[in-house]
Amino acid sequence: MAKHLETGQLGENLAVNFLETEGYRILHRNYRFGKAEADIIAWDEKRNEVVFVEVKTRSTVRHEYPEQAVSKRKKELLYQLADEYQYQEKLTRFPCRFDVIAIDFNDGSEPNVYHIFDAFREDRSVQNEH
Repeated sequence: MAKHLETGQLGENLAVNFLETEGYRILHRNYRFGKAEADIIAWDEKRNEVVFVEVKTRSTVRHEYPEQAVSKRKKELLYQLADEYQYQEKLTRFPCRFDVIAIDFNDGSEPNVYHIFDAFREDRSVQNEH
């Protein structure tokens, strides 16, 4: 497996562990609809919300922070996926949000995990600052 794919898979596993530790229930991993893919779909037990999680993992943050790599097109695809997912799973009565789990390894050291809550809003809150 290519190094970047291994890094991405490791990041997704760390994100799942983080979310479960925080009380989220994982519903799906790598859920696809059309051209869209959600890395993780989780249920936020505290807020009764469906959470679509994009995981961005980097071995270094020299060029950009991981969450900066979520493009406008990726967001549009995630919105479409979320609409379809909630319809198919009969979850339309529940609110949803889009979080980013950003992971950086700082050139091989212990990973830093940042949970960007409601990441697609301008007034988002970050649990851990960079």
